[in-house]
Amino acid sequence: MSSPALNALADAAGLLVDWVDMSGRPQTVAPATLGAVLEAMGLPCASDAQCRQSQDRLAWLHRAPAMITATIGEPLAVNATPGLRYQLLDETGRACEGTFDAQGRAAGVSAPGYYQLLQAGAGEQVLQVAVAPARCWSVGDACDDPAARAWGVGLQVYSAPSRHDASIGDADGVLDWVRRVAAAGGDALALSPVHAARPVGRHYSPYSPSDRRYFDPLHAAPVQVLGQAAADAALQAAGLAQRFAQLHAAALVDWPGGAQAKWAWLRRLHQDLRDDAHRSDLDAFVREGGDALAAYAAFAARDAGDDDVAFQLFAQWLAARSWSNVQQCARDGGMRIGLISDLAVGFDPHGAEAAAWPDAVLPGLVLGAPPDAFNADGQAWGISSYSPTALKATGFAPFIGLLRAVMHGRGGVRIDHILGLLRLWVLPAGGSAGDGVYLRYPFDDLLRLLALESWRNRCIVIGEDLGVVPDGLRERLAARGVLGIDVLMFTRDADGAFLPPARWRTSAVATTTTHDLPTLAGWKCGRDLDWRQRLGTGGQIDRQAEDARRAEDVARLAAQVQADGGDGAQLQDWLAFVAHSPAPLALLPAEDALGLEEQPNLPGVVEGHPNWRRRLPAAAPGLESTLAGFAQARQRRTPA
Repeated sequence: MSSPALNALADAAGLLVDWVDMSGRPQTVAPATLGAVLEAMGLPCASDAQCRQSQDRLAWLHRAPAMITATIGEPLAVNATPGLRYQLLDETGRACEGTFDAQGRAAGVSAPGYYQLLQAGAGEQVLQVAVAPARCWSVGDACDDPAARAWGVGLQVYSAPSRHDASIGDADGVLDWVRRVAAAGGDALALSPVHAARPVGRHYSPYSPSDRRYFDPLHAAPVQVLGQAAADAALQAAGLAQRFAQLHAAALVDWPGGAQAKWAWLRRLHQDLRDDAHRSDLDAFVREGGDALAAYAAFAARDAGDDDVAFQLFAQWLAARSWSNVQQCARDGGMRIGLISDLAVGFDPHGAEAAAWPDAVLPGLVLGAPPDAFNADGQAWGISSYSPTALKATGFAPFIGLLRAVMHGRGGVRIDHILGLLRLWVLPAGGSAGDGVYLRYPFDDLLRLLALESWRNRCIVIGEDLGVVPDGLRERLAARGVLGIDVLMFTRDADGAFLPPARWRTSAVATTTTHDLPTLAGWKCGRDLDWRQRLGTGGQIDRQAEDARRAEDVARLAAQVQADGGDGAQLQDWLAFVAHSPAPLALLPAEDALGLEEQPNLPGVVEGHPNWRRRLPAAAPGLESTLAGFAQARQRRTPA
């Protein structure tokens, strides 16, 4: 197998043979890695002849797309026979006719939506067309104010305590935070992922879901849907009241124990369901969900080991209605955006979403990250995604369906690792993360579909654009109205000095920290350094040198906060510093609103740190004043 033939096939398949690492050093992927990934993608490459055959197959797929995308006003690049007549049908069946121009293009249309293009000739050919608005639904659109300075809170769902949460959090705990934020004048509550999960084991992560289209019933709030009396009666009848009280009192989330107790309660609630109105609404929900919901419920029932499909449908209904209620309460309380969902970058390759699209999933490949300064061996996440070739072949059906699911009944969506719309690091399952390669995705198509569904669902879009970001990507996302994320500890100049608020982006959400980073209080006192030293992560740590660097950084931030008019020693003024950003939306993580030192997740750690298990205190003295101060700081207009 010659390198030219292999490299040509790799390029045609979207693999980046040559790339640049985070240190700016050029890298070339080894032929063995290319071969392994190509074979996993179903592209034989053991010889030059196989490489050519696989490349011919890819060329055929690219010549006959199932869908093309465009932006309003742009010609439709059909690549048809010039002069041939066509008919364009919108979603209501209305038609307009035209003739393909000299470049084989159809005339642009002025209304966003999905269309069917019928080409005249021997046997009419139908092509699906998606026409997107110029940009996504914005914070200004949501607030009916182009100069909006909205704000909200970021919340880990499992961390918010409520009476019947079994230690794992639920929609009722989130509703309590909705009321607090709304009372302070906030517009949004950004949640951790609530995707449907596989049966909970010892280690749980909300970013390794079974199916991102559906909810995790463990976060349902039966009291909101069925009422307090029914919820309490089922808890007593199942003999779970004492167990729930024990779990609720725990300092950390008990995922296996809480899941077992919550499922037992949900089963009793299903068994006791008698109310005609509830049964009628459940039936309507199942009908509306159609074949996709039925297939998911059948998978979930098999995964649970009992084949009780009716129960899984009930559990999904309970979760969906719980979250709909929370969003409605948010809007009724004056929040102009409400809930912001979190879309994980991938899914369990053996889960329900993979089973729903077996021909579209990357076969035998998992996602990860290449080696960098923080992870010398790279990262293998153990989750999968869709094949870019298969997405095109299906007319992007899995992606469109996913967007509709996570945007429905939400005011916004945060897309984890937005870089995945451009490229993903893939590696053979079970292999080393260092033996991976970047796989290109049809970025412009995906971005247009994102903008289209954003408008149709009136849902703002936030893209997590942290880490090693390719040149120009942030600008391309901003042009389409996808908000980036500016995090306080990363928003600096080339010399490491913290940028004043006036220099933060207007095309990004401003925030103090993220779930993968230290809280401000923890960063200030070096709590993250304590954990690194204790667990030995990130290589050997020279604690004295690290402490000196952190003290220097803290002093730098304090000086910049003082220059902004605050007290550099007070965490409340650090929050206000972020709030002064010209960002259209500022999000304050609940941990920073409460002044906590511990962060939710320590990346790269499986044992030794309670990832995704930290509970927020039930009593929160001073929270109202902190939220009020953040709201007041948002009212200040930062000079340009």
